[in-house]
Amino acid sequence: MSTAAAAMADAHRREWAQVLAATVRVTRDLGLAEECVQDAYAAALVDWTANGVPANPGAWLNTAARRNALDLLRRSRTLRSKLHLLVEPVEAAEPARDDRLRLVFLCCHPALSVEAQIALTLRLVCGVSTAGIADAFLVTETTMAARLTRAKKKIAAAGIPFRMPGPAELPDRLDAVLTVLHLAFTAGHTAPAGPELTDDDLAGRAVDLARLLHLLLPGEREVCGLLALMLAGYARRGSRQGEGLLRLSEQDRSLWDRELIAEADRLVVAALRGGRPGRFALQAAIAALHATAPSYEDTDWSQILVLYGELARVWPSPVVALNRAVALAMADGPEAGLAEVVALEGDERLAGYHYLPAVKADLLRRLGRFGEAAVAYERALALVGNEVERAFLRGQLAQLGR
Repeated sequence: MSTAAAAMADAHRREWAQVLAATVRVTRDLGLAEECVQDAYAAALVDWTANGVPANPGAWLNTAARRNALDLLRRSRTLRSKLHLLVEPVEAAEPARDDRLRLVFLCCHPALSVEAQIALTLRLVCGVSTAGIADAFLVTETTMAARLTRAKKKIAAAGIPFRMPGPAELPDRLDAVLTVLHLAFTAGHTAPAGPELTDDDLAGRAVDLARLLHLLLPGEREVCGLLALMLAGYARRGSRQGEGLLRLSEQDRSLWDRELIAEADRLVVAALRGGRPGRFALQAAIAALHATAPSYEDTDWSQILVLYGELARVWPSPVVALNRAVALAMADGPEAGLAEVVALEGDERLAGYHYLPAVKADLLRRLGRFGEAAVAYERALALVGNEVERAFLRGQLAQLGR
């Protein structure tokens, strides 16, 4: 990769959301702003290849995107007609807040479906390509492009402002933002499809946004919980793959980032303090127990089982029930866990979830029921979209002689 191309890739990872948010201030129109920013990045590759990488790539891109926006608005003579959209009396009122968070809250506006919120956040805030989002949603790129366009038009038509929600609005808006950021992190932590196990850039951007949210709302316990949950997972990113996928029990814990784990641990304490904890606080507490255990064998599975039980009450979900079954299998033996997994097979919400048959296969293998385990591994293999996980499942099948 050339120096200019490398610098542009780095600028895309670091600056995309900030440049887009700054351009939205000019255009008051998400679609137009995105077009201007894309043109700025295209121009950057040409200019930086010919003239060298500027000292401040972000400033260069901001200037180029703003110039594109002003040129387009002048030509189309739409500046006046768009002033009523995305009105932003925010520079003077909120000078210290990051534009990226405004963009996140805009993408997660309750006028949009959860699916649209996630897709818009991935595209506009995290800079994920439309093709990449389509892979995550298991739809075609054309379908996803149409969904994104509809969502942007809905924001424009509704005149949704580009601003941070006020204190009275935050409680109703925060959960959607936390959920979307968590899903973005999860998609980076384990890519739902494709040849790579992880997308560290995407996971890193989600962590950055959670940090910004924590700076904005340091007293919000669920924000502390979300950031802690992300950090405890992000700390393990260097140990999850060897020649193939490595399970938690196989990972070299000396490779884990102890500073991030310590930070996560402190945040968990803040998230659990002061009343009944929320779902992110409980998930973070579970992740922290895994991250601070001296070894897989020395993990406090009984405590994890208790936390999953509380999580299931706060946030009933079949995925939580499946994870609880794993903890139960570790605390009380594989037969106990298997009974709960089998009970979950009737839940249609898990019909396409490959981790269900994968967990079942592992428990059956531990019980010596190798033929049934192989059938379950084959079922998981038929559902998985990530190539690294697919290779892992093939390896498990091979060990069973299939």
